[in-house]
Amino acid sequence: MTTQTHNADHELIQAAAHVARTRCRGDNHTMAAAARARDGRIVTAVNAYHFTGGPCAELVLIGTAAAEGAYDLDTIVAVGDRDRGVVPPCGRCRQVLLDYFPALKVIVGRGDSIRTVRITDLLPESYVWADHQLEVEETAPLSTG
Repeated sequence: MTTQTHNADHELIQAAAHVARTRCRGDNHTMAAAARARDGRIVTAVNAYHFTGGPCAELVLIGTAAAEGAYDLDTIVAVGDRDRGVVPPCGRCRQVLLDYFPALKVIVGRGDSIRTVRITDLLPESYVWADHQLEVEETAPLSTG
């Protein structure tokens, strides 16, 4: 279900845009992300581009949030440098965000059509990694005696 953005969502966009404007330099850092934790804290990060497939800003943000003790994110947005505005998460990021935060809201769209959607709306018929893990039965060690 798609929802309209709230004032707090615009605060996240502004936070990510500020980081993109002030911290993204050259080809190594071209995207910024901002997320709000359930406790209200805003966490920001930038991507770490590398030709071998460096992590996107959203993935760096997950680690940054954990380092700050923010393990339950509510809403996230990514913004491109050079005033490119809101950029939707790539496929890999969508999957990782779903696996870490299945109730996460993501800000997407451009201009007047910026909106907040659930991560599950961005991945219909999605694969949820946790749903496919086998339960490991504990067994007693084999005795050789």
